Amino acid sequence: MVTLDRARVREFDRRAIEDHGIPGIVLMENAGRNAAVLAHDMFGAGPVAVVCGRGNNGGDGLVIARHLENLGHEVRVLVAAVADRLGGDAAVNLEIVRRSGMPLHFLPDATQEAWRLALEGIVWVVDALLGTGAEGPPHGAVATAIEAINAASRRASTAVFAVDIPSGLDADTGAVASPCIEAHATGTFVAAKPGLLLPAAEAHTGSLHVLDIGAPLALRRAFGLAP
Repeated sequence: MVTLDRARVREFDRRAIEDHGIPGIVLMENAGRNAAVLAHDMFGAGPVAVVCGRGNNGGDGLVIARHLENLGHEVRVLVAAVADRLGGDAAVNLEIVRRSGMPLHFLPDATQEAWRLALEGIVWVVDALLGTGAEGPPHGAVATAIEAINAASRRASTAVFAVDIPSGLDADTGAVASPCIEAHATGTFVAAKPGLLLPAAEAHTGSLHVLDIGAPLALRRAFGLAP
């Protein structure tokens, strides 16, 4: 299986945007829509929490939330940051979610108990906290959110779907930080990342699925990726 490390992922995205003229927000939309369809097909009905960080992974999560609602799910969005910390395409998608009237909660300083209550009654969770660019152990609100998601998974058999990579897992090395999401499935974009394929990662990725983001075939071939 061909893999892309974080440097190659950045280069792939840059070339899709600059060389092929695809706006980043279009790539985010394609990624989020395909992840939503996969998660919907895998986990089915039930109240869903989409837990977002402040970066592009969180932006993917906001797209996923919108498409899950369109697919008939009851969705609540939980953001482990204050609203003004989201920028770029993530901020655009945050405003779309806000205007949609979907339940939206910001938990930048929440305790474990507050997160437990926010996740109460949820059947499955989307982890959109940290993406492939994250290095080192999670901290602050993101770490608290990860711990709460894992606790809900163990306590209430809540299923977990990780977006691109389980938060807390290093995309390049496969190093498992503390805390690290324990997902039942991971939808990764464009290609697998080296860290996802290492033995230690399996307990955190669950089943692994590669998702398209709408980049041209010529670009995929340039990176050695099959159609």
